Amino acid sequence: MDGIGVLMTCPMFAHLEQELAKRFKLYRLWDYPSPRRFFETHSGSIRAVVGNTKVGADAELIHALPRLEMVATYSVGLDKIDLGKCREKGIRVANTPDVLTDDVADVAIALMLCVLRKVCGCDAFVRSGKWKSRDFGFTTKFSGQSIGIVGLGRIGSAIAKRAEAFGCPISYHSRSEKPRVSYKYYPSAVELARHCRILVVACALTAETRHIIGREVLDALGPEGVLINIGRGAHVDEPELVSALLEGRLGGAGLDVFENEPEVAEELLRMDNVVLLPHVGSDTVETSTVMADLVLANLEAHFAGNPLPTPVI
Repeated sequence: MDGIGVLMTCPMFAHLEQELAKRFKLYRLWDYPSPRRFFETHSGSIRAVVGNTKVGADAELIHALPRLEMVATYSVGLDKIDLGKCREKGIRVANTPDVLTDDVADVAIALMLCVLRKVCGCDAFVRSGKWKSRDFGFTTKFSGQSIGIVGLGRIGSAIAKRAEAFGCPISYHSRSEKPRVSYKYYPSAVELARHCRILVVACALTAETRHIIGREVLDALGPEGVLINIGRGAHVDEPELVSALLEGRLGGAGLDVFENEPEVAEELLRMDNVVLLPHVGSDTVETSTVMADLVLANLEAHFAGNPLPTPVI
């Protein structure tokens, strides 16, 4: 398959890049100062695109690649791929579901603990030498806090399972009530926020869930509430989040994703009741390797004429 042209849209996991280069004729879009000139020269050579949560395959890129057959994303999320255009042109799409569930759920719990127990502040307190002159002060207990989850899919369910071990009552909101689930269901994110102390965003990003967390939800969560976002940055209306935190209408937040990442609102950087991570929910060596291998398996299956291991389209 070393003659088949595959385009990587941006730098990703080194193992994935190395293995793609071994098996295909690999093009790295970031190696070319002018994407327009790259497409003019190489568009007829590209039969597959490998994207991720930063740069996927939008309508413009798909249009520029007339021989494109396959989009394999190094992610679960599909919001960076124009699925409608792919269906229209008969382009196959595959993602990497299931394998990153545990890592993202672990990070969600870590964020809850860090915000309520002020782990980052405690660390800075010790490093600064302030402990020599005074005690740090009190934090907030995590065990037993009520947790609401927006999106009870694979990741949301894994978060719920972990939180139950801490004795936390669980409730949720999703497009519809889940059968055979014992957690309390609320038909809207606002109602869910009114009935929990910690609100976790774990749903897929769609037109319906974009800015699902806005002023009304944040006010329902209240001045003692904590927002945790391990979904996508665009789930949260970020200016409204900043305002709620600055005005004391929200108690704190733990964020692994941001609306315009890697740009982060300056106000968030100065808040000691907010924990910020650089979108690392699934970034462990173990999971990244499995994800990369799944991308490779989907590409190889497609070009061998075999069923895709994890098809989306």
